[in-house]
Amino acid sequence: MREILGRRRKVSLQRKGRTALLNAVLTYAEQWKWRVVPGVGYDRRGNWRAGDEQTCACPRPNCPVPGAHPLDPGLLAATHDPRMVRWWWTSRPEAPVVLATGDQVSAASVPAAAGELALAAIEKLGVRLGPVIATPTRYVFLVAPYSLAELGELLDSQDWVPTSLRYHGDGGYVPLPAVVGAGTGQPRWVREPVAGPDESSPWLPGIASLVDALVRAGRTAPDGDRLTY
Repeated sequence: MREILGRRRKVSLQRKGRTALLNAVLTYAEQWKWRVVPGVGYDRRGNWRAGDEQTCACPRPNCPVPGAHPLDPGLLAATHDPRMVRWWWTSRPEAPVVLATGDQVSAASVPAAAGELALAAIEKLGVRLGPVIATPTRYVFLVAPYSLAELGELLDSQDWVPTSLRYHGDGGYVPLPAVVGAGTGQPRWVREPVAGPDESSPWLPGIASLVDALVRAGRTAPDGDRLTY
């Protein structure tokens, strides 16, 4: 009987976790109008430990963004339609959440060490931050949507922009935390979303208010082409 009860408890916790994930995704899509799509996830056959790289479930060798990118469906299918979102995460209840940027929300990201420096610098300046996400290797700063022209002007004023600094605008994507208090290796909120003026979606700063700190912090991180979220 003890073994059966233990199994029931495990199943109950799994269901609770799946419900929390679905509720989180529905909040992103239905309430905040953020376009989302399931991520490909990780290869379940791999034995992952903190500090190791997880193996992407996609067929691409040495995937540059393991686990944290769309595959089937692709990014163009991203939506905030609650019916589609519910179907996706009912069919794949453990799928990572991928945010399609450029519509309601955009982002900029730096390697984790640089992200901590940028976060401290921005807060010291008294600049109001929006949501900030930590992944195992990067910090993602969510911002209001920006145009390529606006971004170009901001970067043109910089002496040098490190390639480790990434901008996620129209046609881009970043991972979102599935639940509060996500486990090791999962995206988590460093700064949780706070309601904006209309209280229907989170407040987002403009990219102009963060770009200087991100560029300066990004210079401390080695350049590279492997995003590894």
